[in-house]
Amino acid sequence: MRAFDLTPLYRSAIGFDRLAHLLESQRADAPPSYPPYNIELVSEDNYRIVMALAGFDRAEIDIVAERDTLHVAGRKRKDEAQRTFLHRGIAARDFEQRFQLANHVKVTSASFDNGMLTIELVREVPEAHKPRKIAIDGAAPQGQAEVFEQREAA
Repeated sequence: MRAFDLTPLYRSAIGFDRLAHLLESQRADAPPSYPPYNIELVSEDNYRIVMALAGFDRAEIDIVAERDTLHVAGRKRKDEAQRTFLHRGIAARDFEQRFQLANHVKVTSASFDNGMLTIELVREVPEAHKPRKIAIDGAAPQGQAEVFEQREAA
């Protein structure tokens, strides 16, 4: 029997776990491991992505949020001076990283400090999409129905 490791699917999903949608939209090849990144749950509806981008400048990084996808790309400028490395341990290659965002997850800010790119996200569910309690007609005595309506209005 063949076992499937679904861990790579969860590395780029933020705020939801709709497995069918991820299986449908995920590429056949493995997600890139460069650059290294963390996805943090800051609070119930706040998330943070932190990417280690050593050697990159702010002008070389592009962040685009489009519908349910966050696209982060880095394009290194070509050095005009010829450099000779005795050891090259800092990766300075171009990258593209895509993150699937759940419904109502928005990017609120991005900052770049000391080679670390931090992207803040928040889930803002509109009132129309939040669960609401439905009163059953005739189930409560007259006084209790008024209290229920006042509580719902608050």
